Amino acid sequence: MIDASKIILDYEAIPPLVEMYRELGKTIVLTQGSFDMLHIGHGRYLEQAKSHGDILFVGVDSDDKIRFRKGPDRPVVPEEERLEMLTYLSSVDHAVLKQLSAPKWELIKTIRPDVLIATQATYSPKQILELERYCGKVIVLEPMATTSTSAKIRLVQLGAAKKLGTVLTDKLIATIEEVLSEVKTAEKD
Repeated sequence: MIDASKIILDYEAIPPLVEMYRELGKTIVLTQGSFDMLHIGHGRYLEQAKSHGDILFVGVDSDDKIRFRKGPDRPVVPEEERLEMLTYLSSVDHAVLKQLSAPKWELIKTIRPDVLIATQATYSPKQILELERYCGKVIVLEPMATTSTSAKIRLVQLGAAKKLGTVLTDKLIATIEEVLSEVKTAEKD
């Protein structure tokens, strides 16, 4: 059963929550991403992120934000399901929806985490220095899986295209042969 208290849709709910954790002496960690088609790399990454503190907030890109960055066929999994799926992982304390219209780094500035976890491709060295104004520290993690969600989707698409090409080629050849046979028959008549 879903724990609705783990999903945050309204940023106004975050400051009192962060304040409560800080009063309890908890170390707050934040990471962010799409988390489309949750896979083992995501699980490992989130487990590693959580190991750097007590409370893990996960910023989850909205459908619109992902479509803007990755194209009209993404995400594969809608935001409601991605948010819910993350709540089932023991490492995740809160999943926060990030809208396309949100100002740059709004979630980071709202939470001001003790630790921000990122991947190598997320921020430039210059941006990391700038982000350290809002965070205790920024930790960059290596990829935790051999392929990304985007790469897995491309493999599925290529496999489907190859199968479709084979089926269509066979059917197209058969249709052309049939039409040519009809043309030859019509010419004889």
